[in-house]
Parts: sequence; C-alpha cells; structure tokens
Amino acid sequence: MDVISVIRTKRDRGELSPEQIDWVIDAYTRGEVADEQMSSLAMAILLNGMNRTEIARWTAAMIASGERMNFDALSRPTADKHSTGGVGDKITLPLAPLVAACGAAVPQLSGRGLGHTGGTLDKLESIPGWRALLSNEEMLHVLDTTGAVICAAGDGLAPADKKLYALRDVTGTVEAIPLIASSIMSKKIAEGTGSLVLDVKVGSGAFMKNLDDARELASTMVALGTDSGVRTVALLTDMSTPLGLTAGNALEVRESVEVLAGGGPADVVELTLALAREMLDAAGVKDADPAKALADGSAMDVWRRMISAQGGDPDAELPVARERHVVTAPASGVLTRLDAYDIGIAAWRLGAGRARKEDPVQAGAGVELHAKPGDRVTAGQPLLTLHTDTPEKFDYALAPLASAYDIAPAGTDFTPSPIVLDRLA
Repeated sequence: MDVISVIRTKRDRGELSPEQIDWVIDAYTRGEVADEQMSSLAMAILLNGMNRTEIARWTAAMIASGERMNFDALSRPTADKHSTGGVGDKITLPLAPLVAACGAAVPQLSGRGLGHTGGTLDKLESIPGWRALLSNEEMLHVLDTTGAVICAAGDGLAPADKKLYALRDVTGTVEAIPLIASSIMSKKIAEGTGSLVLDVKVGSGAFMKNLDDARELASTMVALGTDSGVRTVALLTDMSTPLGLTAGNALEVRESVEVLAGGGPADVVELTLALAREMLDAAGVKDADPAKALADGSAMDVWRRMISAQGGDPDAELPVARERHVVTAPASGVLTRLDAYDIGIAAWRLGAGRARKEDPVQAGAGVELHAKPGDRVTAGQPLLTLHTDTPEKFDYALAPLASAYDIAPAGTDFTPSPIVLDRLA
C-alpha cells in the first residue's frame, strides 16, 4: 500500500478498507508516513467523515499500535472520566480524588491543551515538582496506594494516538468527530478501566457546537466502549460559558483546591458531583456520598497524597504571572453572555496554550472572571483580569474579548443554561 492512495480514497469520499486503516496507522506510528501526509488524511476525514465500521477499525488499529493495561490486581473497581475539552474545565482535578475517597480507583490518563481548550497535564505541571510522566509500575503504585492517579499515557499505550493527537492540535483537525472518538476511546480501552464516564461538551467553547453533533460523538464513543466490554456513560454538558471563574493553568489549580476545601464556584461543584455520582454508579460502588466526601475533607486528603506521590508539593506556592490587565464593565446591568470560546482564545494568546506542539505554556497565564451570566454588574467594575508574563500579548488577547460579553439593562430576566443537558448510556 501507499499513503497517497489512502489519502485519495478519503479525499474522494470513499470508505477506507480495514487493510488501509491498519496499514496507515502502523506506518504512521513507525515513521513511514510523514506528518504532512497524515495531516492531509486527517483533514480529509474532518471534511468527509467516517462511518461506524471505519471508526471502529481505526480505534482498534490505534489500540493495536501499543500495549494494553490491566487493573485486575486492584482491590477496588476502576472508573475513569474523559472530557472532550472546554474552557475553564478543571473538573478532573477535584473529581479524581473525590471518587477515590468514595471507594473506586481512578486511573486518569489525561492530555495537554488542544487549541483554545486547556489541558489537565499543563495545569497540574504548574505544581512544583509534579510529574506527568510515570512508568506503568509507578502508575499502578500510585493508584494502589492513593486510589487515584492523573498522568500522561505512557509511550507504550496507543502510541499512534500520541502522535496524531499532537498533530491535530496544530493542523486545524481537532474537531473531526471520528478522530475525537477514536483518540479518546483507544486510550481508555487500552488503559483497561472497567467503567468510563464521558463529559461531552456542547457550546461555543467546545469542539461540538450543537447538541446534534455532541450526541453523535457521545453515541459513537458509548458504542465503542460498550462493544469493548467497558461500561460507558456520557453526559452532554454546557460549554457556552467558561466553567468556574478561571481559565489558565495555575489559576485553575487554585480554584480546584478551593472546591476540594469545600468551597469553589457553584457550577464547578455541581458538575464535579454529577460526574462523581455517575462514575461511582458505573463502578458499582453503592451508598457513597460524594458531597459528604467534599465536606469532610476526605477528598482533599486523597488529593494531597496523590500530588505528593507524583513528586509534587501540595503546600507549595503556585506560579503567578508577572503582569495583569483589568477589563472593566462598560455599563451597568445584568451580564447575559460570557462567551467561552472568546475567553479560551484570550487565555491561549496570553500564553496558557500553545500554537505548536513543541511550544511551552506559561503556568501563570490566563483569564480570571469576576462575574458570570446572571450577575449584576456596575459600570467600571472589574469584569475580567488578564494574566501573563509577556505584556506585549495583552492587545492580542484583548481583541476577541471585545465581543465576548453582553450586558442587558438592570431588571432583565435571565435564566442560565443547565450544566447537564442530556445523558446517554
């Protein structure tokens, strides 16, 4: 086979054969297919799609590119969660220790930022000493001793996905539903978790902009998981507005610790608890109350052990950006819209994300929100604070924020969207 014929098949809206899929994934993993060739194929998939047979085979080929893990030796059932990516989505940070505190083991393989969405590993790496890269033995040890681990997928786990994931980030192909589904599910199935809860984001700040696309992605992933023997559930959740009051790396870690301490923004707490209940139910853990585990400090205890076990100092001061810029409300009234995508782009431009897969991120960069839709604001009050180490980026980051919010006259009725929009199983 040759890669040009594979690209042409999908370019011309044909169906890739099982042999073509197996070959191109294997050849790309080995370096026989170049990045520019795979990016061309990824763009053809974005534009022309894949059917269920192709997606299933693509996912199987990604899994077959590496090893598979097994957690049968653990004394408790395993449950994992995956978010399709959003702005201010720090839910994994409080969720993993919370579910562990309630009796399930959480082997959370996470990723780095994709486009305007933040990455869990980028956030946690703002904690001094914390390590994302663990060997399989280290991962199992942390999981066995603390109940939860958040780390990068090892080199041996779906290595084809690791290469393609980074390539999609910088070639405008992140939004391809077949590639999203196969990327997520190849890692999760190879990881060996017994159950999986998917948080499929919907809205301006998500890769899925409408409910129909989100349902298609969610149903595709639920089917892939179920067919592979992994109990899989999906929640469709709102991402028209950023989650919580921060978008950035260290900024979101601080907010996550507030949630674990029994505080934090109401929307972050609500979604954390909703996902925790789904994970515990999928894992077969009964009679556990995640709200109680937040309130009594047991989730915080697991967080501290988990961070320490991966080399981090849970008591260390988190990085703070050297420069700030405050955006004030231009009028008094009710904030009725705060666009997640625009906030995400601003945070990315400030240094919280990357334009190339080799780029570093700034730990302290991001956007702090001082109001959410439904809140009353007064002209001149702080609406947003921008954080960065490179102040020359302020003008670039301010551009998308000019149209990122709406303020209606005082007394305007406004009802925020619910966090959880639908459930698929």
